[in-house]
Amino acid sequence: MVRDARYDVLFDPVRIGPVTSRNRFYQTPQCNGMGRTYPTSMAAMRGVKAEGGWGVVFAEQCDFHYTSDNTRNVRLWDEQDIPILARMTDMVHEHGSLAGLMLAHNGFVTPNIISRELPYSPSGGPAFGIFPTHTRAIDRDDIKALHRWTRAAALNAVRAGFDIVNIYAAHDLALPFHFISRRHNQRSDEYGGSLENRVRLLRELIEITKDAIGDKCGVGVRFSVDELIGPKGICCDDEGRDVVEMLAELPDIWDINIGSWPQDSITSRFGEEGRQESYVKFVKQVTTKPVVGVGRFTSPDTMVGQIKRGVLDFIGAARPSIADPFLPEKIRAGRPDDIRECIGCNICVTNNYLGAPIRCTQNPTMSEEWRRGWHPERIERATTDDTVLIVGAGPAGLEAARAMGQRGYHVMLAEARTELGGRVTLESRLPGLNAWARVRDHRVQQIQAMANVEVFLDSRMDAHEVAETGCSLVAIATGSQWRTDGVGRHIRQPVPVADGATILSPDDIMAGTQVSGHVVIYDDDHFYMGSVLAEALVKQGCTVTVVTPAAQFAGFSQMSLEIGHIQRRMAELSVEIVPLTTVEAVGEGYVTTAGVFGTDHQDRACDTVVMVAGQISNDALYKELSQRGGPQRIVAIGDCQAPATIASAVFAGHKFARDLGLADPDIVPFLREDVELSSNLVGWSALPLKGAAE
Repeated sequence: MVRDARYDVLFDPVRIGPVTSRNRFYQTPQCNGMGRTYPTSMAAMRGVKAEGGWGVVFAEQCDFHYTSDNTRNVRLWDEQDIPILARMTDMVHEHGSLAGLMLAHNGFVTPNIISRELPYSPSGGPAFGIFPTHTRAIDRDDIKALHRWTRAAALNAVRAGFDIVNIYAAHDLALPFHFISRRHNQRSDEYGGSLENRVRLLRELIEITKDAIGDKCGVGVRFSVDELIGPKGICCDDEGRDVVEMLAELPDIWDINIGSWPQDSITSRFGEEGRQESYVKFVKQVTTKPVVGVGRFTSPDTMVGQIKRGVLDFIGAARPSIADPFLPEKIRAGRPDDIRECIGCNICVTNNYLGAPIRCTQNPTMSEEWRRGWHPERIERATTDDTVLIVGAGPAGLEAARAMGQRGYHVMLAEARTELGGRVTLESRLPGLNAWARVRDHRVQQIQAMANVEVFLDSRMDAHEVAETGCSLVAIATGSQWRTDGVGRHIRQPVPVADGATILSPDDIMAGTQVSGHVVIYDDDHFYMGSVLAEALVKQGCTVTVVTPAAQFAGFSQMSLEIGHIQRRMAELSVEIVPLTTVEAVGEGYVTTAGVFGTDHQDRACDTVVMVAGQISNDALYKELSQRGGPQRIVAIGDCQAPATIASAVFAGHKFARDLGLADPDIVPFLREDVELSSNLVGWSALPLKGAAE
């Protein structure tokens, strides 16, 4: 296929100081839960992105001194850490891309739980979040030491093979940014007071880095031009712009973004593609250096618009590069319709927060490139003569059919409803979740191009009909349903329900059941569903109260960076939230609640109760087929096996297509990276422990 000439501009080479990117696709620093804990997995993931056409591929933020230790990310404290990073740069260079590293000192944000050093800050004060510690105010000697550490890290970055080194001053997560911020910097010396003084540290770090490696590497800065908190923070029409103007020609590239991380990586529910443009478009007006920015870009037309309107020189991306590492290559090869577009759900972020290799709803191969040998675009051809029946065309069934079809198997996909997508189709109709339909749309488009995959709608299968197909391999992907009895994490036995009471599940709301009056939502799910339903019901004209046994409503959404957005939206909609409270019974016109500690029993008047608690697998067909036995091999996948996230369902479908349900449960199905026992133990056992009893 031939590339559309409109997109040619995206493949122009762009110079960054002494190095040149082969195109305008720039994978910005992206946390991934692998870092120094799973270094080969991390390196292989970056290498696949380079193979997919990203001209610049960055590691995640890199802490370069033990006074700022971030256990999830890569580090470059000294020469000992070079081999891990060199493994990544080698894999990136193998495909002709530039490798980037962002040097980060997180200041008061890192509690330094490994090094046990007190965090640094410009002026002292409490550390970040709820950690029970204060910071030490950095003094002039500390600043001189920071200069030395930055220079040493920059030189080590060159030894590790990096082509671009950035200084981190963004997201309210980095010490140079803390110095710029009036909220954090109350100093009265040459590093405090005026903006010029507050910018001094960032200027010095850029200059030191350029002096050390500027002839070999591009040297950039990542900076948030607007904190989105109004006059008390940095704004793009005030100090944000002034900082860029002061340093305009100093770095070789500007990596520009906005807000804290929850704002910069906002989910599609709360922010549209390209939302940062109005904040960052001034930067190219005040510097001749190239500018990269982000905006969850997935449309090549939007990307071209950013370039031609003079907003950006590079199309920056983290999440879109996770959903489709081959996004640039598909545009280059004239296949933009094949892009697996990011849905902006931030399931990737949740795993990073959990300290585990990231996952992706759209891309089930993410983090499995080395561990399982899964490539995002290539898959082994059929290894058996099976014919395949997949019952259920939700996320698991669609992905299984797509991947099995790609392998060359003859596949029959039977769906009981008259439309494909299962829960994805239903959930994507809820407020703010329309982008989630991309999970369905991408797979349907791919399947429609496969002559070896047949799709049958309005085809509810029973055990007899499954047997009649004669297919040797059957995957049951019939999904799950929400319970209406309140059973979930907190309540273990069904809640008593009086005759005449109106009690609904999320499935009822998604099916179009009309609700009016006062609704009590019992949320024991703790992710997005309760708040999305609350929003949907308010839009129907209902008054909504949320009761949850947790201390915080939608608590798991902290992991997806949505908790603040959700709480704000609930406040705007006048949704009452009652935490640490459970449901004891549902009567006609009321619900009986009690505090989780056995206090505050009361009847709350309401017209309807919506239970968002546990789910039940629709596994009756699977159980019947399994009990029957016979020549067909029967496998349950996705929510039919156990209800989970859409990402888990897609992964289950993909895994089935790879292993055909034949994986040996007694064999670990992926490679592991084991920590090597240190040999530096000479004489340790003979030494008395200081303070030990004699």
